[in-house]
Amino acid sequence: MTDQPGAGLPGTGGTLAVIDMQRVFGEPGSPWLAPRFAEIVEPVRRLVGAFGPRVVFTRFVAPGQPNGAWRRYYEQWPFALQPPDARIYELADPFGAMAGPTLDATTFSKWGPDLAARAGPGPLVLAGVSTDCCVLSTAVAAADAGIGVRIVADACAGVDDQSHASALHIMRLYSPLVDVVTLADVLGEAAPAQR
Repeated sequence: MTDQPGAGLPGTGGTLAVIDMQRVFGEPGSPWLAPRFAEIVEPVRRLVGAFGPRVVFTRFVAPGQPNGAWRRYYEQWPFALQPPDARIYELADPFGAMAGPTLDATTFSKWGPDLAARAGPGPLVLAGVSTDCCVLSTAVAAADAGIGVRIVADACAGVDDQSHASALHIMRLYSPLVDVVTLADVLGEAAPAQR
């Protein structure tokens, strides 16, 4: 038996990365609200149940001191210059109770040594927000590293419907490195006890 993540475990293969399901993207009135956030909470919760211990939750957090082009970014979004433990950066319900330690990043892409170590040889399954920013950035970076990526389209939300659809279209162009799939596709691979 191998010690690779996900190897020998029942249910769907690979590792699920739940990208940035945080209050700042899900609460009405937030400048960064993803309008369909509430609609993907249940699909993401179902994925988390199916993947069991092979789930990584990520969080986008502000840097202590923005550098380079990030200075201009936070000049546009000064409300976001808050510490990582600020309420806006908490995982939204029900994910705060499901997650252990999160993988935090001050970048849109969550791909890096920490996620690579958790993902192993792949595939890396992505769900969360926003399709057109952090999900897209993570998918492309992981694909460039040679990891197979699966985007669960109906468990992702964008800044609006058009941006979501456009991002999915762009990610389909990366096939066969990136596959855009549905929740039913993924859960259909789960062991019967996991459904």
